[in-house]
Amino acid sequence: MPKLFIISLGCPKNLTDAEVMAGELAAAGWELTQKEEDADAAMINTCAFLGSAVEESEGEIRRLLRLKARGKLSKVIVSGCLVEREKSALLEKFPDIDVLVGINALAKAAEAVREGGAFIAPAAGLDSPHLKARLTARHSAYLKIADGCDNRCAYCLIPSIRGQFRSKPFDSVLEEASRLAASGAVEISLIAQDTTSYGVDIYGKPRLAELLKELVRIKSVRWWRLMYVYPERVTKELIAVMKANRSVARYLDMPLQHISDPVLRRMNRSSSAATIKAKIAELRRAMPGLAIRTNFIVGFPGETAADFRRLVSFVREAGFDNLGVFPYSREPGTSAAGFPEQVEERTKTERVEALVRAQSGVVDAINAKLRGKTLDLLMDSPYFGRTFRDAPEIDGRVEVEPAPAAPCAQAILLKLRSSAPTATCAAPA
Repeated sequence: MPKLFIISLGCPKNLTDAEVMAGELAAAGWELTQKEEDADAAMINTCAFLGSAVEESEGEIRRLLRLKARGKLSKVIVSGCLVEREKSALLEKFPDIDVLVGINALAKAAEAVREGGAFIAPAAGLDSPHLKARLTARHSAYLKIADGCDNRCAYCLIPSIRGQFRSKPFDSVLEEASRLAASGAVEISLIAQDTTSYGVDIYGKPRLAELLKELVRIKSVRWWRLMYVYPERVTKELIAVMKANRSVARYLDMPLQHISDPVLRRMNRSSSAATIKAKIAELRRAMPGLAIRTNFIVGFPGETAADFRRLVSFVREAGFDNLGVFPYSREPGTSAAGFPEQVEERTKTERVEALVRAQSGVVDAINAKLRGKTLDLLMDSPYFGRTFRDAPEIDGRVEVEPAPAAPCAQAILLKLRSSAPTATCAAPA
């Protein structure tokens, strides 16, 4: 049986695509291996959201093609966002690639590998995959409920890469969730480009709150985690469902991108400083202790020193549990690429560093308040795990000293008494 090694770059949404292709290939007779040196063929699922992601993807393609030239691999398969961004031109740049698989041709992965060439299809209706091979740890899984995006943020290529917003049918999502739970997942993260728009395209209205009401009936799942929510679409109904069900993690990933109104308008964001602050206050009134993760872009065209000072002040005041900071990347094909008043790279770097320093002080204060608290900890290894405040592979982790005598893959009770926490294993509730 031939062996396949898979590399998936970029976000969790990309990883779920790799899981679909892995399932198709496994059903076709390929054995998945975690050891590149044992593989007969390699697949790289690429990211192309930013220029830096394109460079990383192309670097990995070159590396795999060198292995193929030395006889270490029989085939190199390239899939994902870079395929959609460059289409068949990718074969002109890298003629030794054996197969291209676009993000709308995932179910044809086995056929593509068998026949070779480019399998690129237009965006179509979305459904849960019939075959899927989990590439995450057994206890934690991602569930993609929609793909594509109808927002037109000035800096973003996602609509041109992944197409218009498309939700999976309601019953299809529930069935896929049940399969993930049956496979051992006690944490399931709901993902999409915009999870809060789930259902709008199919049902004419958002149905995320209704979906969540049904998902929490799956009692074996300890944490349902909401990722990629838009603040203005976090409805009172959704907040009520979260508040009423403890299995919905007290966590929201809510990318805000900026707080200065002039910058938000140029970004073509729907939010304003007032609506963002009001939503955060509403959420924290309803769920004290809610962990909020966000992202900000600094150095967007026209961002002034005053705009940036507002952002730093907001970060210090808002108390975000986790925060990603990115310098603006000028991407051809986006409207912002043609904006005047592009910010110098040196200024972007300085602003990234300044915002990271501001957030570091916030995190220190949050961590200090956790001393003496008892929290559930989901173990990702015998040595470290995550609280509800930390999404897998994105946020922080808690290191356990000393390590428990027996590995825990479910729940662990963590007693934070000092800078060196202690822990004991506990059965899941």
